[in-house]
This record gives sequence, structure tokens and C-alpha cells, in this order.
Amino acid sequence: MAPYMRLRQICLVAPQLAPVASDIAGIMGLDVCYRDGNVAKYGLENALLPVDTILLEVVAPFKGGTTAGRFIEKTGGRGGYMAIFCCNDPDERGRNANAMGVRTANVIDHAPYHGVQLHPRDCRAAFIEFNHTKGSDDILGPYPPAGPDWQKFIRKDVTQALTGVEMQSPDPQGLAEHWGKIIGVVPSGGAELKLPNATFRFVKGASEIMSALEFQVADVASVLHAAKAKGLAVAGSEFLLGGVTFRVS
Repeated sequence: MAPYMRLRQICLVAPQLAPVASDIAGIMGLDVCYRDGNVAKYGLENALLPVDTILLEVVAPFKGGTTAGRFIEKTGGRGGYMAIFCCNDPDERGRNANAMGVRTANVIDHAPYHGVQLHPRDCRAAFIEFNHTKGSDDILGPYPPAGPDWQKFIRKDVTQALTGVEMQSPDPQGLAEHWGKIIGVVPSGGAELKLPNATFRFVKGASEIMSALEFQVADVASVLHAAKAKGLAVAGSEFLLGGVTFRVS
């Protein structure tokens, strides 16, 4: 199998699932495709919404002592939780990361799905996960974490694509190089990692967080109007939701 690396999923963490998941759905014109009972063992509940072929997930702790809850406390509720990539060989990516001193935090083996999650402290800014689903190298093929028929929930009338992820760091170049080595993508244009379906941009900021998501939408004004109607503070073409800035164009 030829090597590949694509952004598969972005996971946001919220103190409660409501109203974050329903606000994202309402403002961005997206549908919830799945709620995964498997995350309950981590003390979490979730909702997944497809943005074309990238999944946007919101997780929320329903009990104390969870990793997600500690992440919220540590960041003050600011910052995306996980960047999840599909690739041909998650174990190889995990071994490469381990050789850099980035620890494996968790291995998920639910055949035909296999995932390797890396330690957020070592990744810096957010969790990185690599996964592969046997027999689904078609980007519209099966992806068990999103449910049995996630493809049927794709809507493009409002939001057409998730095009970019912004990462903040006091040393954006250093973080870009670090993530580039983990993911296996050489930074281009300074502090950018270009994947086939999205670009990670690293910018100057006070702390290391996944700070913004960038979306291509059909009508910027109507999305911003919907955000204001939900009571969110809109500045320019962006608003804060689920701990990250949603930026639309």
C-alpha cells in the first residue's frame, strides 16, 4: 500500500456536550452522524459531525477524573483536543514518534479499525492520533468511529469544507517542525504543514494550543448571522465555539 497521510478528524472538548454540538450543527449547517458508546469507558460522551470527508467531533466528560476534564482545566477551556490522521501504517508512525521521545498514550484495536494515540504532553498543543481501517483506503469508505453510515450525513449546503487548522505557540516554527516530524510532513512556506485535504498553520501565541479551525462556507454572512443568533460574539469572520475559533471564508 502506498504511504499516505490525511486529516481524518478533529476532536474538540467541552465541559458539556450541549449546547456545543447542537450550536455547531445549527450554525455550520451540519448533521450529527453518530454518538459512540465506546467512549463511555473513558468517562466521555460524544457527537460526530461530518464536514465533507473530515469528521468534527465534540467530547465532554460526564464524570470526574477524566483526561478530557484535566485538559479543560489545564487550558482553561481553550484549545482543540485531538488531531486525528488516517494513514497506511499507524504502528510505523507510532514507532517513529517513540524514537523521537514522543510516548504512545493509548492503542485502540477494534477490528477493522486500529488507532495509535500519542501523549499530548510530548506532542505539545494537542493529542495526535494515527489510524487505519482495513479495507477502507477510499476516503468515503467505512470509518467505524463515525458510525455505520456516516457518509449519508454529509451536507454541503452551508459548510463545504474544513480547510485549515491553526496552531499557536510561543515558538511556532519549532512546533511546526516537531509536528512535521511526528506526522512525516516537511514544513513548507515557513510554519505550515500541507496535507492533501487540509493545512496546519502555526502562528505566534502565548501558549501551545490548537487555536482555530478554518472553513469554506457557501455564504459567510449567513453563517455569522447564525452565530450571533446563538449568542456568540462575532468578530470579523470568526467566533469562539467549543474552545476554538471558527473562521469562515
